[in-house]
Amino acid sequence: MNPKSTLHLEFAPPAQPGAGRAWVLAGVAHALLFLALGLATAWKTQPQTVQAEAELWSAVPAAAAPRLQEPPPEPEPEPVPEPQATPPAKPVPPPPPAPDPALEARDAQIALEKKKQLEKKKEAEKAETLKAEKEKRDKEKKAQEDKERDKKKAAEKAKAEKAEKAEKADAARADAMRQENLKRMQGMAGASGGENATGTALKSSGPSASYAGRLVARIKPNITYPGDVVGNPRAEVEVKVGPDGSIQSRRIVQSSGNKAWDEAVLRAIDKTEVFPKDSDGRVPPVIVLGFRPSD
Repeated sequence: MNPKSTLHLEFAPPAQPGAGRAWVLAGVAHALLFLALGLATAWKTQPQTVQAEAELWSAVPAAAAPRLQEPPPEPEPEPVPEPQATPPAKPVPPPPPAPDPALEARDAQIALEKKKQLEKKKEAEKAETLKAEKEKRDKEKKAQEDKERDKKKAAEKAKAEKAEKAEKADAARADAMRQENLKRMQGMAGASGGENATGTALKSSGPSASYAGRLVARIKPNITYPGDVVGNPRAEVEVKVGPDGSIQSRRIVQSSGNKAWDEAVLRAIDKTEVFPKDSDGRVPPVIVLGFRPSD
């Protein structure tokens, strides 16, 4: 068998049901059509016979016979529709080629590389965002710390100025008291009080002359000063004492000019806590004591 014929038959459309019967009907219809056409044209081609006529006269009129009518032509048969040609079958597309493992592996590798690059890009963007947020927080924290430091410095400065003003006021009061004492001493030439006496009597009924020295000698061992004092400045302290000798308060009335030395003297007085009684068995309620580093 011819391979081309086999291929043609393989892709030929399937036979339509009733095709043979349609062809037979079509042939019969055409034969009837040709027969009708032949009969319709045969009578026109027959030779006509000459007929003689004689007129008969009659007293009675006679009606003429009807004229010969030609038979109506037979209707033409309806045309039989030709069988529609079966459309050729659509060619079957060839099967898709088998996938190439090498191409698939390459495509998978490319997709993997793109995914890695995308992940790296996202991580880099995330790191940049975190870095920017950290820098912003650090900047805000530094600004807050600077603000608090400036606030603290301002508070310390205000406190120092207030303390300086208080010290100046205390020094001014102490100087005023000293000037007043000097005036009283000048007006009481015969008084037996010392240089720093503040009473108005000729003879002091207050502490004895050696009592202040005894107190300084008692307080001096409690002074702890870590550094060296330039010169030999004097710090005068006013101490208020209870009847039992307990120290109630103390304050600097004349600073030595060295704040650290002044504070060391005040700490030593606090550490002493109780003053001894004087030779008369009493403790003066207020006494001013002077302290020098080299005394």
